[in-house]
Amino acid sequence: MELDRVLLIREDGSTVVGNPVIKGAKVVATSLGEAKGEKVIVFRYKSKVRYRSKRGHRQIYSEILVNEIIKGQGE
Repeated sequence: MELDRVLLIREDGSTVVGNPVIKGAKVVATSLGEAKGEKVIVFRYKSKVRYRSKRGHRQIYSEILVNEIIKGQGE
């Protein structure tokens, strides 16, 4: 896949910042699939009314491998 909305490129101490994006810059990446993050425990408690609620949540995210960064005209 190609990601064409590049906001910032940093290489060897030099930084190129887009306004809002860098024209002509692209990131070529490969999708590695979907994965789940670590479990987050959500615990709600109200004192004196015997209210307790416990839930867990795992966020699904897409893993990508960056193959190449193509610099644009922002240099």
